[in-house]
Amino acid sequence: MGSIELDEDTSQTERPIVNGKQEPAQLKIEIPANRYDLLCFEGLSLMLNIFNGNAPLPVYRLVSPPKGELQTIIVHESTARIRPYVSGAVLRNIKFTSESYNSFIALQDKLHQNIARQRSLVSIGTHDLDTIHGPFDYEALPPEQIKFAPLNQSKEMTGPKMFEFLEKDRHLSKFLPLIKDSPVWPVIYDSKRTVCSLPPIINGDHSKITLNTKNVFIEITATDKTKLEIVNNIMVAMFSAHCADQFTVEPIRIISKHNGESRQAPNLSPRETQAEVEYINQCCGLDLSAPEICKLLKRMAYTASPSEASKSLIDVSISITRPDVLHQCDIMEDVAIAYGFNRLDRPFPTQSSTIAQPLPINKLSDIIRIETAMAGWAEVMSLILCSHDENFGWLNRKDDGKTAVKLANPKTLEYQVVRTTLIPGLLKTIRENKHHAVPMKIFEVSDVAFKDEIRERKARNERHFAAAWYGKTSGFEVVHGLLDRVMLMLKSAFVTKEEGLEGKMDSSARYWIEEIEDPMFFPGHAASILISLQGKVHKIGIFGILHPTVLEKFELRYPVSTLEINIEPLL
Repeated sequence: MGSIELDEDTSQTERPIVNGKQEPAQLKIEIPANRYDLLCFEGLSLMLNIFNGNAPLPVYRLVSPPKGELQTIIVHESTARIRPYVSGAVLRNIKFTSESYNSFIALQDKLHQNIARQRSLVSIGTHDLDTIHGPFDYEALPPEQIKFAPLNQSKEMTGPKMFEFLEKDRHLSKFLPLIKDSPVWPVIYDSKRTVCSLPPIINGDHSKITLNTKNVFIEITATDKTKLEIVNNIMVAMFSAHCADQFTVEPIRIISKHNGESRQAPNLSPRETQAEVEYINQCCGLDLSAPEICKLLKRMAYTASPSEASKSLIDVSISITRPDVLHQCDIMEDVAIAYGFNRLDRPFPTQSSTIAQPLPINKLSDIIRIETAMAGWAEVMSLILCSHDENFGWLNRKDDGKTAVKLANPKTLEYQVVRTTLIPGLLKTIRENKHHAVPMKIFEVSDVAFKDEIRERKARNERHFAAAWYGKTSGFEVVHGLLDRVMLMLKSAFVTKEEGLEGKMDSSARYWIEEIEDPMFFPGHAASILISLQGKVHKIGIFGILHPTVLEKFELRYPVSTLEINIEPLL
């Protein structure tokens, strides 16, 4: 079937004997991360049967509750401080077996790990509706005011005591940081102030579902509204198959207390879109008619028909189980899957021929790498992210706020900014390899990044070449020699400053150096590198002996001389 790959069929291999019985044959398959409907046996078997023509596409329907009044969740304004969105549904007259019950729990876990990003975006609570009474209140309260018996426990605990208890739980302890430091925690009560759940951590024991549960109340809280409804749709679509009236779902009403807005969830209406016959055929290398494409789409759980508006279009209804379909290219891919990738033609391109070649900047980078390595220097590759101090303070440089691209929410202090220089990476490499013999000669050719308000993405990359000498002597003359070697290889002649400023308009490149005062370098031992190209002068880099305070920050005991140039003007 399309979208899944068979990794292994153990029926064809020798299987181990467990407790006197041979392990049953298994099909080990790989499921794409965006096919949430295939994460449980119910969805997998349904899609296989539809693909093979053994089952029709189910029609998911909303039905009225037995007593005519929808279950209601009242959302309090306080929830906006921590977990603002809520949705849910009711599954009536469901019949669980041990297999379907385990699948029900397993799907929740898989959705929590996948689309819910370890419950940080979405968390699911399922309850035995016959043990609780609506309407339900979704609130956010101080931890000390929340008290209930958590799932599989008989003793009531306050929020803080419960967290102390759950810190020992290998499975649940990893979710505690999601709300632990918040002044208020989300909680769902029924009309009798019985706690149903403390999202996204744990449900209450009072309303836990069992094999005997007949009516399931699903409540889902989230920080992402789109993923909230996707998870709700997947849950009800997969397990409405076990309802007495198959594929029926009882909706709930959600009322926002702070503004009185009311909505009904879930929305089981399929999404309507169109796809172009020519686009599908062109991409797949086929010549299918609209009815033939519709027939293939039916195998992939779509409802499709030729459009009445145009013969070149197909009207497509996308089921609630397919949130992964975002564009007609996704529809085209499913047509190819239903047709069979192995049946698609593999023609050799005849209309055009291309010969691959590297980008000029990459070709230049490789030339510099080879020449520097041949001169006895070892190449390193450091991370493009570094700490703010490494990029500025430790190099005795000040951040003007207009240079470095900073991460809005860095996970560690080590990765705060995108580097604007290759020097910190070289120095950290030396620091971690101090046990090697000196002198050390290392270099790197890689990208740095700068803010650039003119660009569409407000930033730009530059390709830099940098080298560092670490030894008992300064190595200034060695780094200077490396600069001369690289520039000679690039056919750029060394001249005096006066010669370089003559502004000759011939094609030859000339470079020279000028002494500068830079706090990163030892006073009187630093120079900028300038080059004259087509009569224009470019400052392409600097080199010199690093200041002792820089060495101290990077925990280096011997002198270091560094060189760094922007190689893009040399193209």
